[in-house]
Amino acid sequence: MPQLIPIDDPADPRVEPFLQVRERDLVGRQGRFVAEGEVVLAAAAGRGLLEALLIDRKRVAALQPILERLGQEVPVYAAAQGVLDAVVGFHIHRGILAIGRRPAAPPAAALLAGLPARSLALALFGIGNHDNMGGLFRDAAAFGAGAVLLSPDCCDPLYRKAIRVSVGAALTVPFARFSPDQDPVAVLREAGFEPLALSPAGRERLAAVTPPPRAAVLLGAEGPGLPPELLARVRTVRIPMSPGWDSLNVAVAGAIALHHLAADASRTGAGCDRIA
Repeated sequence: MPQLIPIDDPADPRVEPFLQVRERDLVGRQGRFVAEGEVVLAAAAGRGLLEALLIDRKRVAALQPILERLGQEVPVYAAAQGVLDAVVGFHIHRGILAIGRRPAAPPAAALLAGLPARSLALALFGIGNHDNMGGLFRDAAAFGAGAVLLSPDCCDPLYRKAIRVSVGAALTVPFARFSPDQDPVAVLREAGFEPLALSPAGRERLAAVTPPPRAAVLLGAEGPGLPPELLARVRTVRIPMSPGWDSLNVAVAGAIALHHLAADASRTGAGCDRIA
């Protein structure tokens, strides 16, 4: 178990990376991320991602099983709640913050090529809301998607709020970004994935789609949805709804689509570690 280091002064230079978390959310962290909460810590522990922890000293005993999975090189700073809040800049009621180093993201084609013969992938376009991004990564983990592919204009899945909403799935499900000069549809097809684009105007009912061996669910931002030029090139599917209602939250729609395509139990869980 890593050594616990008591912190009694919010100005202690050893906890400088944790200072004023919200302000640093806005300007970035030079290749690092911040994670918060016990569930997220449990997902990240033992993966070689974490560089330091700052925790409420009252939580040390309860967190011991998780702390034992950390390497000896990871410092664990323990402070009273008041000191913790002063360092972070707001009341951190979960009492747990971690600083981690972002893993290197592989090229999209390489990530897809390394997946099993029967695989699911999630391809996201223009997702700018961190709650939705976190929810979509949670969907991917829950239904065994082996990869999440992001368009260049998607928001950061390793933003603190996105990690929290994903309950740590953003740290466990592999992801990559399409480069601005790539054709996402071509990349998916060259890797043997059949793109299935969700749209209220989809030509096929989702329930009638037979899951292909390698399927990629394509989702766009709420409101504009997927670009028309992309929809014109792929199979489009819809989730039928009551009259007068044509849309769902994008993370809800993604969950429904992934659940249908992962109905074959041999596929579920093939691509990522389970969180719980």
